[in-house]
Amino acid sequence: MSLAEGTEESSADREGEGLGRFQIHAQDGAARAGTWYLPRGEVKTPAFMPVGTQGTVKGVSPEELEALGAEIVLANAYHLYLRPGHELVQRMGGLHAFMDWQRPILTDSGGYQVFSLAKINEVTDDGVWFQSHIDGSRHFITPELVMDIEHALGADVIMAFDECPPGQADREMAAEAVERTHVWLERCADRFDERMSHGPPQLLLPVIQGGTFLDLRLESMQRAVAVRDWPGLGIGGLSVGEPKEVMYEVLRGMTPALPAEGARYLMGVGYPVDLLEAVRLGYDLFDCVAPTRNGRNGTAFTSTGPVNVKLAAWKDDGSPIESGCGCWACAKYSRAYVRHLFVSGELLGLRVVSIHNLHFLADLMRQTRSAISAGRLDSWADDWLKRYTGGD
Repeated sequence: MSLAEGTEESSADREGEGLGRFQIHAQDGAARAGTWYLPRGEVKTPAFMPVGTQGTVKGVSPEELEALGAEIVLANAYHLYLRPGHELVQRMGGLHAFMDWQRPILTDSGGYQVFSLAKINEVTDDGVWFQSHIDGSRHFITPELVMDIEHALGADVIMAFDECPPGQADREMAAEAVERTHVWLERCADRFDERMSHGPPQLLLPVIQGGTFLDLRLESMQRAVAVRDWPGLGIGGLSVGEPKEVMYEVLRGMTPALPAEGARYLMGVGYPVDLLEAVRLGYDLFDCVAPTRNGRNGTAFTSTGPVNVKLAAWKDDGSPIESGCGCWACAKYSRAYVRHLFVSGELLGLRVVSIHNLHFLADLMRQTRSAISAGRLDSWADDWLKRYTGGD
């Protein structure tokens, strides 16, 4: 059922008390179509964030991101701390100026690296010892340092430091991560309040952990929302090795308990099927390296499923990657040319398919917003998924 469109806000509203507000325009079941008002612009949701870990989306320029419809990008505070250094970025005018992207940016805290770099780090109650994957140097990352880093980078939305356990974590490990994440959240909030007295306006989001245990997830969420009113919640620690159906089950169980206000950011999810299922369950914002990593490896997203661009059948095919696609790559290049680029090892091929895949997900989110507004998300999504998966 659609909700009435909200009244337009003045720029003063957005810059003042409206900053960080999440306005719901329409709902269809649990799914929401909305607008998130951030310091450097609005983000229409559901939305997919391209991942620019080191201050750049691999192989794609800011102008190309803007052209394909990206309204917000993600960067990683931990990686930018290591190289080139958050203080250097701050001297260069902040991350927006440094990477020449004037729309919203969200910075992850490095909590995911607690999981992904587990072999070279040591977690303590006070923080995490990281061994740099660049030069082997050791760094002690605390919640306070994370807030200092993210403040210096100047992103619109910054994430609290959290402990992300692996998808196969047992209950004891998941419970310990919930406890540390909550203690670290309180420390992040205190440091954030100190920092907010100067510098660009920023929004802080907590991260919900709990592994695959729904009761721990609900506990983590309840403890986070008890700290203060947040402009949104980050749902972390999923899509990290657990079975997909387990992820959906956890998300489904969390949905009724989620605060109605604020954006719901499901971290690290970005394959088309997962995006649609998560939207149906009431989640608004997503990020993943999938479109660019798959693009660099020669896999193109299409409405009938992912395709290997090096297929022999593409050798003499003059059609675009996907007929009817409005992206720059499909407007300019044939399948035969794209295949030629990949089999020849030409770098342009990586860019072409990455741009196509990012456009594909941006367009998927646009279609999803329209379907929610029209009150027909389930039927539209079922038809879309049937084509994409071949009926499986």
